[in-house]
Amino acid sequence: MDKANRKPGMLRRIWQWWRRPSRLALGTLLLIGFAAGIIFWGGFNTGMEMTNREEFCIGCHEMRANVYQEYMETVHYNNRSGVRATCPDCHVPHEWGPKIIRKLQASKELYAKAFGLIDTPQKFDDHRLAMAQNEWRRMKNNNSQECRNCHNFDYMDLTAQKTVAAKMHTKAIKDGQTCVDCHKGIAHKLPDMSEVKNGF
Repeated sequence: MDKANRKPGMLRRIWQWWRRPSRLALGTLLLIGFAAGIIFWGGFNTGMEMTNREEFCIGCHEMRANVYQEYMETVHYNNRSGVRATCPDCHVPHEWGPKIIRKLQASKELYAKAFGLIDTPQKFDDHRLAMAQNEWRRMKNNNSQECRNCHNFDYMDLTAQKTVAAKMHTKAIKDGQTCVDCHKGIAHKLPDMSEVKNGF
């Protein structure tokens, strides 16, 4: 048998089959890629939702002995209607893109916990003002979006509010204010604001 008529070796045949385009191979690759994409997306979203549970927040962020205890004393935790706002309701945007950005920003807090920067009540209180100001700035920049998921000026019946609340909400609407402009400390104790310009 001469060289021209000799069959290629097994490895060479596999290599040729692999490199030769075929509709079956392309369809198989598309189907596998589609299935892998669905599995990845489902797994990723499931993981994101697992990190959006209050138990997860308490487990990773330095909060169980301080801000979580304060929150348990507020109307956001326990009220006559039985509606509870959990940590992620107030601190994590609902929209996908902003949620990812917020999760990445929150990793700094994990660093602070891991390296003992805020691991005692005293250390936490020493950093409370800076942490609160970061959160207030974030909420101001996004027009208090997490608050507005439940409380929205457009749906408020100002006639059903107390006179002072109705007056302040009317002024806030007129001045273009957002929730956090007036409602700092609504779920957590305020830091010492005595040395802050326009502090309390």
